[in-house]
Amino acid sequence: MANAMKIAIVDDEQDMRQSISQWLALSGYDTETFASAEEALGTVGPEYPGIVISDIKMPGMDGIQLLKKLMGADSSLPVIMITGHGDVPMAVEAMRIGAFDFLEKPFNPDRMSELAKKATNARRLVLDTRALRRELAEGGQIMKKLIGASPVMDRLREDILDLGQADGHVLIEGETGTGKTLVAHALHAVGARAGKKFVLVSCGAHDEDALMQRLFGPMQPEDSRLPAIEEARGGTLVLEDIEALSDAAQARLLSVINDQGTPPETRIVAICNLQDEGRTCESVLRSDLFYRLAALKITVPPLRARGEDILALFTRLSEQFAEEYGCEAPKVSAQEAAQLLQAPWPGNVRQLINLAERAVLQSRRGQGTIASLLMSDHDQMQPVMTTEGKPLKEYVEAFERMLIDNTMRRHKGSIAAVMEELRLPRRTLNEKMAKYGLARADYLA
Repeated sequence: MANAMKIAIVDDEQDMRQSISQWLALSGYDTETFASAEEALGTVGPEYPGIVISDIKMPGMDGIQLLKKLMGADSSLPVIMITGHGDVPMAVEAMRIGAFDFLEKPFNPDRMSELAKKATNARRLVLDTRALRRELAEGGQIMKKLIGASPVMDRLREDILDLGQADGHVLIEGETGTGKTLVAHALHAVGARAGKKFVLVSCGAHDEDALMQRLFGPMQPEDSRLPAIEEARGGTLVLEDIEALSDAAQARLLSVINDQGTPPETRIVAICNLQDEGRTCESVLRSDLFYRLAALKITVPPLRARGEDILALFTRLSEQFAEEYGCEAPKVSAQEAAQLLQAPWPGNVRQLINLAERAVLQSRRGQGTIASLLMSDHDQMQPVMTTEGKPLKEYVEAFERMLIDNTMRRHKGSIAAVMEELRLPRRTLNEKMAKYGLARADYLA
């Protein structure tokens, strides 16, 4: 049936539970009843495929306490509260906590059905959106390149998924080397324009006349391409180094944007590279163009803000380069792990890529250390002090996680081999893997 979503009915009065259940079942809902809030909490969780209807006054845990726990687990779960006559303050409190709506006894069954329909439609939309986001996040090859479990990377992926589904123009900001162009590719890949053209133009790589021709035409006779504005029609046009646009090019681009209407026929993603120079895109672009381009905005975090992601990235990159050069990836000591975490990384991910390649080449020759490479990158860098900047415990945990992750990867998920190499009992290894969010299934060949 169209309405076949679950409805959890929570009421300590059996007659009330049964009458609500019977009425809603006639409307096509799959109902389940619970005599107490405690019983309901054993079934209703963050991904519950339906809604909850609960009485407020119940022995033990009452409806307000149940509502608080449900909202803490999943604030998007619709909960309809049933209140007694005159319990207006309780109804107001329930709405403040996050209840979807409330019914006052004695209530009209048709009113209950109406609320159930609205609530289940809202729930279905939330669950469908979550499923889509998981599919995009797990299945998109480009999204998989956005490696990292740090809060800032979680937020970046969420922003990409949110803005990817939107239609407005986007401004991407961030320091040099943070991966802004990769983010632009990801925005296109997870959006409705994924099957359309993706055209990238570096505004800083052309002189003014050549840039005007590349963007707006007419093209030179020997150039078989369409102007970028035409080439990207219906898809995405990415403008790198947007700050390099001349006044004339800005005016022309603004005119094109204004002529497109809403939603725009061609989505423009502008990439600005001024953050590490102390200037802003807003200060160098004409204000009307800036506000059109910055309708939606993403700021890509610098590498130094990504914590343990630095070790995960270094490991992944060094493994890739080791495979390319036919040698073993360099092993990272605790001292070097701490030094990688503390480095200022002015060149961000691009600098880390270069360092990983040099570390592999150096290791293949059997000479040098990762620390020496870092010192050559940062002349001002002092020998690492693991108590500076972060508690020592955080550095130890980051190194421990990296060590277990690398060993699991090398042994393709063989628990016995990992236990033997790291000299850890099974229980300790299980506890540490759970602590660091590592799952054996991720390493199986």
